Amino acid sequence: MDAHRPQFMVVGSGPHRRCIAYLREAAGGPAEPGVIWLSGLKSEMTGTKASALAEWARAQALGCLRFDYSGHGQSPGRFEDGTLGRWLEEARAAFTGLTSGPQVVVGSSMGGGIALLLLRELMAAAPREAERVKALVLIAPAWDMAELIWSHLSASARQEISEKGIYLRPSRYGDGPYPITRAFLQEARRHRIGAEPFDPGRPVHILHGLQDPDVPWEHTLDLVAHLSGDWTRVSAVPDGEHRLSRPQDLALLLDVVGRLIHS
Repeated sequence: MDAHRPQFMVVGSGPHRRCIAYLREAAGGPAEPGVIWLSGLKSEMTGTKASALAEWARAQALGCLRFDYSGHGQSPGRFEDGTLGRWLEEARAAFTGLTSGPQVVVGSSMGGGIALLLLRELMAAAPREAERVKALVLIAPAWDMAELIWSHLSASARQEISEKGIYLRPSRYGDGPYPITRAFLQEARRHRIGAEPFDPGRPVHILHGLQDPDVPWEHTLDLVAHLSGDWTRVSAVPDGEHRLSRPQDLALLLDVVGRLIHS
């Protein structure tokens, strides 16, 4: 666990007002580049990859921001109340409110999908903010998440969601079952990358383990075909699984981030 005490920021208003916890390494100056970490589903900002990224940024005198989505880690709220749109709103609030200067956005699993949605949203609604996104680094990105989750559910799990509104999906990572709700899936379908090609307009580097049991390698190949503009590069890890948290995986991640942030 990270020894730093988190700070908190308020996101939303009225009945949707909530606080999210964050940890921030200060950059050398407001125009200096930095990195922002977007965690995966039920992951925390003190996880192995996030902590390694923060330690690396500290050694490089670079800014680094990481936070816990509401209902995750040190942020208040119930996980079951979370939606993809809610967590995307928190990512945008953190990016616009807590960072300055050019940023490399690093997203893992669901965080990789949120990184893509964040960039697309900023390009459409806040182009000056979008200009600060220097590059994306995506680790086994779970884009179009509702379809990805639904395709992996058994017939009995789908029936349980349809009839009861919730299914407790077993986890292979020792962190308890993941509550998958009908409301979450319905809301997530509003946040698809879409059928039309998407030109990110800046480098996108994807890391994906070929032994990943959660996000298939083919899901990344489909994303590569969907992203236009010849910006996308992929590093396949032949013996890597979903989390890519081994020392050699972390070394690869930091090498990719380092090359992009200094390019």
